[in-house]
Amino acid sequence: MQSFEQNREAWNTGTYEAWIQRFGQPEEAAAKIKETPAKRIGSVLEHMGELQGKRVINLMGSNGNKAVALALLGARVTVADFSHENEQYAIKLAAAAGVPLEYIVSDVLHLPESIYHDPFDIVFMEFGILHYFMDLSPLFHVVSRLLAPGGRLILQDFHPISTKLITSRGTTANIRKHKVTGDYFDTTLEEKDISFYKFLPDEHKEPEIQKVLLRHWTLGEIVTAIAGSGLFIKQLEELPNQSSEVFDKGIPKTFTLTAEKL
Repeated sequence: MQSFEQNREAWNTGTYEAWIQRFGQPEEAAAKIKETPAKRIGSVLEHMGELQGKRVINLMGSNGNKAVALALLGARVTVADFSHENEQYAIKLAAAAGVPLEYIVSDVLHLPESIYHDPFDIVFMEFGILHYFMDLSPLFHVVSRLLAPGGRLILQDFHPISTKLITSRGTTANIRKHKVTGDYFDTTLEEKDISFYKFLPDEHKEPEIQKVLLRHWTLGEIVTAIAGSGLFIKQLEELPNQSSEVFDKGIPKTFTLTAEKL
């Protein structure tokens, strides 16, 4: 599929350098994570329970920042992601933090069959990954296969209200102004600069390559795809902007969904 190949090429072009610019060398980043690993996970940690000894897979876990934090909290962590440059940074990050990390470079829809032989307690997915899929059903069927009975999906992502419908610009008395500019039910693909593009120094920018195709989903489509995979939805929490500087009053900015495999 053209969109998949374009997205994979973008995520393997300049990614490692972008994380150096964003987080510093792996040794520097690891030192910061080790100071407060729970803070790196954030509010979603409360949905994970006791992590000691639990098997966790971070699907599309990117540079390994969250995975390393989870490992420092006692989890046995695997990352699956299709970027070799993400893997390179993550492996060095884990080594610097002194924790084991398994990293599988693969399209998450075509994981090696061996990974299903030892199911996971938690499948963790977070921020800005669902929009890379043109169909959510195959993704959540993979999630269901990965989970052990009683295992839990923990999904945290940007709320479709803010990604599909409303733009927020400017501030007055620390409150953003909202404007409806989108079509919530639009299903067309959108081409954008890859998320790490702004962190790249000019000499590493390749604007013709570092673009991705995205499909933004409604909340109903997400919930329906998860329920259709046989998972039992336990909680859907919608949250405002958690920034300490600016609050987008009145609209949800993120959501956290938990679901269990019976």
